[in-house]
Amino acid sequence: MASIHEAFDVVVVGGGPSGATAATDLARAGYSVLLLDRAGRIKPCGGAVPPKLIAEFEIPDHLIVAKVGGARIFAPSARKVEMPIDANGYVGMVDRDVFDEWLRERARTSGAERRSGTFLAFSRSEDGAPLITYRSRHEEGHEETTTVRARCVVGADGALSAVARQTVPGADRIRYVFAYHEIVKVPDGLRAVHGSNYDGARCDIYYQSAYSPDFYAWVFPHGTTASIGTGSANKGFSLRSAVGTLRERTGLAATETIRKEGAPIPLRPLRRWDNGRDVVLAGDAAGVVAPASGEGIYYAMTGGRLAADAAAMFLATGDARALRSARRRFMGVHGRVFWILGIMQKYWYGNEKRRERFVTMCQDRDVQRLTWEAYMNKRLVRREPLAHVRIFFKDLAHLFGVVSP
Repeated sequence: MASIHEAFDVVVVGGGPSGATAATDLARAGYSVLLLDRAGRIKPCGGAVPPKLIAEFEIPDHLIVAKVGGARIFAPSARKVEMPIDANGYVGMVDRDVFDEWLRERARTSGAERRSGTFLAFSRSEDGAPLITYRSRHEEGHEETTTVRARCVVGADGALSAVARQTVPGADRIRYVFAYHEIVKVPDGLRAVHGSNYDGARCDIYYQSAYSPDFYAWVFPHGTTASIGTGSANKGFSLRSAVGTLRERTGLAATETIRKEGAPIPLRPLRRWDNGRDVVLAGDAAGVVAPASGEGIYYAMTGGRLAADAAAMFLATGDARALRSARRRFMGVHGRVFWILGIMQKYWYGNEKRRERFVTMCQDRDVQRLTWEAYMNKRLVRREPLAHVRIFFKDLAHLFGVVSP
């Protein structure tokens, strides 16, 4: 085994939004923190963030590269439905390469130590303390293996988390949607083909089997660039071909491609986020990506904050039961939303006929208003009971085919 050089209160493995947030909060609380992140990692992501995230996590305005005022949804029949956000509402868009790096630097300036490296193994010292072994590459080209000691570990190393698989029972049984996107430059005055048009203030979402047989495809504006992507749990479906076809449709086939990225996205939260001893998970490693929408940044950062709180409680008390609080608190606030979205994805995304009806439902102003309010505020809207009743009966009508799609 490599020699042990240093000891930290907490080692955070993974420097995405969840890991960087956990590292920042723990460092600000006065703990010694190592933030370990693999160099060059950028997650494929549409980059949407709600106003609640921007306020809650103190995100500066310069990181918001576009403010979207609505969405346009395409049904399998190619019928379009506009979903505008009411006045003063918006969806912020961030570039993940810039956004994630800013979060990591905030962790460093808050007191965490940043290192680039690839996590290799979790083990224990003779007295039972967690040991994290990682490999780093130096500018001269040679590699070095290092082992550090921790009192607590936060596993925030993504959907295929090696930390989770090595330490948390059941972490290897989670299901995924595979996502792929391409970041492209957007020429000024772009007009798309087939009578459509690209709008830098609107997200386009496609529920069409040509682009995804069981999820959706997207075109999200990022100011001078755009994210064009899709996802599917069908391993035989070509995500790259689908994105290429979508680029042709939107008039972006010949534009410059800045980068291409692909990764798995978990379909549901893990049943357990800790090892009952000294490890707690956060972000994609814990499975906190919203079903149906695939939204993950807000939930990742919230999970990172809750993991930091749980770790701090554990460090202060020595009671490993404190680590359970991260999942309990998260699911207490967001569990119902995840459950509803999971049912929606399983049923309404099941075939083209159901997806056609789903898009028809999105025409309803009650549905639009409550959807956007829930998204921007990250809670179910309870103050309009009559609107919920109306939506319930409209859902039943679509479910049983009483109305035309």
